Amino acid sequence: MGPVRILLAAVGGIIYLVLSLNVIRSLLVPRIDRSNLLRLVIGTLTTPGQLARKRITNYEVRDRLLAYEGPVSLLLLLGVWVMGYILSLGLLMFPVVHNPFAALGQAGSSLVTLGIVSTPAGWTQVIDILAGLTGLFIVALQIAYLPTLYGAYNRRETEVTMLVARAGEPVWGPEILARAELMSLMDELPDFYRQWERWAADVQESHASYPALMLFRSPSAYSSWVVALLAVCDSAALFHAVAPESTPIEARLALRMGYLCFRRLSSALGYEVNDDPGPMDPVLLTRDEFDRGFDRLVAADFPMSRGKEEAWVHFRAWRVNYEEAAYFLARRTDAVPAPWSGSRLSGQTHVPFRHLKNRTPEDPDGNSRTPYYPEDN
Repeated sequence: MGPVRILLAAVGGIIYLVLSLNVIRSLLVPRIDRSNLLRLVIGTLTTPGQLARKRITNYEVRDRLLAYEGPVSLLLLLGVWVMGYILSLGLLMFPVVHNPFAALGQAGSSLVTLGIVSTPAGWTQVIDILAGLTGLFIVALQIAYLPTLYGAYNRRETEVTMLVARAGEPVWGPEILARAELMSLMDELPDFYRQWERWAADVQESHASYPALMLFRSPSAYSSWVVALLAVCDSAALFHAVAPESTPIEARLALRMGYLCFRRLSSALGYEVNDDPGPMDPVLLTRDEFDRGFDRLVAADFPMSRGKEEAWVHFRAWRVNYEEAAYFLARRTDAVPAPWSGSRLSGQTHVPFRHLKNRTPEDPDGNSRTPYYPEDN
């Protein structure tokens, strides 16, 4: 064995150890301390998607294409692990199996437990056994990983789907408060915010531990977990801004958990935001956009103790805590362009509000509705 072959075998051993550590950190350690490999895979996968986001102006078409990002990211990560292990195990065999292609072939055969290639040498047999155990280890982890992943996804989407009845589609923060007043649900808002506080904590933990979940889109093109949490935070902030004396404490708790969730998930994707902004720091939401939301509350006869000018000052002081991280996640995942959720790479700022028709004997076509929706002039 020449020194070069021994050096290459050492390199193979280092690659094997690094990959094994990466697998353990990605699948077994429930912490935000993600490996750079996972971020690289997600970044590599979303880079081609940026072209679709910029060039395809029809949101529904983009949503159908981007629905594959989450599943493909898992397959791509698995492929990177498998190819990395084949390379590392092939290098470990190289001192004995002098043909590099034969070494890679034997490593691949052993990793997938086929055993169609073998070399009758003590060292290679050790590596064959190591490769077979590694392949079984990866398969077992993936089998256990997917139910956990989809369980977290189902918990996330249940609340997002239920929110449509309270906030329309796509969801909008002021609409949560307006419909609560119109449907006599004001007394249920404390329980509503309590549920969303728990939801935000669950999503923060699961999506920070498994960042690929952030790429999994909602079943409906006009729903998004990012926009849903943003709408809940906006409704809580708006409640505090217009009627602070009647705002339930649960709204403040949900708001805090919401912006902590946004910050932690943006950090998991490598985007750090200011975790201690000042109440007078600028926000991207325009005054005209806020006025539309305020007018919606007026149209719904929502009880308010502050006027529009005073409410705007207080609302922006709340929103500065979560807007930057929420807009980053909405842009990164190309969430549905709902009102108050920023712009997308395609340049789209919002999609039309999907009104539910209230068909009655007096109005069989369901043409009547209350004014001051986001797209109204």
